[in-house]
Amino acid sequence: MKAIVFALISVLLLVVDARYQALASVRQVAATVLYPLQMAALMPREALGNMAGYFSSISSLQKEVNQLKTQQLAQSRLLQQAQLQMAENAQLRRLMDAKQHLPVQAQMTEILYDARDPSTRRIVIDRGSRHDVVPGLPVIDHAGVVGQVTRVFPFTSEVTLLTDRDQAIPVQVLRSGLRSIAYGRGQSGLLDLRFVVANADIQVGDILVTSGLDGMYPAGLAVAKVVQVESVAGGTFGRVVGQPLGGIDRNRQLLVIMSQSNLPPKPKAATQGATARRKLPDMAPIPAPPLAPAPLPPQGAPAQPAPGAGIPAAAPAQQAGAAPAATAPPPVRTPPAQSATVTPGAAPAARAGGATPPATAVRPANREGQ
Repeated sequence: MKAIVFALISVLLLVVDARYQALASVRQVAATVLYPLQMAALMPREALGNMAGYFSSISSLQKEVNQLKTQQLAQSRLLQQAQLQMAENAQLRRLMDAKQHLPVQAQMTEILYDARDPSTRRIVIDRGSRHDVVPGLPVIDHAGVVGQVTRVFPFTSEVTLLTDRDQAIPVQVLRSGLRSIAYGRGQSGLLDLRFVVANADIQVGDILVTSGLDGMYPAGLAVAKVVQVESVAGGTFGRVVGQPLGGIDRNRQLLVIMSQSNLPPKPKAATQGATARRKLPDMAPIPAPPLAPAPLPPQGAPAQPAPGAGIPAAAPAQQAGAAPAATAPPPVRTPPAQSATVTPGAAPAARAGGATPPATAVRPANREGQ
């Protein structure tokens, strides 16, 4: 009976709720009251499900992170290569533009490594004697002079940078035309203009270019920018410091200028004079000076030889009537009024023959008086 009664009540409530919606408010109140109980009953199931999803998500996330890191490394390597290629392309474009504007022939080169000596500022490039590179050739980039080839090997060459202590380059101030010489300052990477007068027309910001006076660097190449000018109090010379404009320690591609600027030859007159001085003919031996005039001795008296005229070996030849010695000049005839000098060897002949020599066998004391 109870089951039948409750069944009839349920059917009645279903019909009333379906027809008149009379129990909607009752269901809402019941759902609100029972919601905490439902959530408490579902918590264990949701905790187990979330735990399984948590561990699975961690493993999947770790795999995804590893994959993303690998991709990032690959992309970063490609990005760095792309950036390097972009920088090299920009540098090559600038070098090609500089090469087109150069009035001389140049070839591209690349830096292999720095020199092993840390106290010097040198680099090694991939061009050598097999590429017609010789010592003394300038090395530049798109901005200015970098250095000079100082040592050449078959396939490589050594370039001394401008900032090396043993390197010097003649420069000229582009604004005022003042000429000077720039010396390297070593590891500081600067240039020093020495022996510049204190009142020289040079200012901070002036551009220094090659003057071309040394015959190595073509004139007009940019060298440095003046960054410091100091006048020493009471000194004769001032201090000028320049910052190189070329990529001394930045770029990897450079240009080697293959032809040097030849200086004009020396004047022919100076060259001929130097040659004539070097090829002077041999001078002839200076003859002995003439004897001083002496009076003739009286007849019958032995004649005294003139000072310095005693030649013992010539007396026998004079006794036999032979001619004077070959080294003496030939006798000439003079008028009786002129004073004559006894020829060498006449005094010994007078002692042998007892008579004075003939007046015709005499030599003039001075030929200009004849």
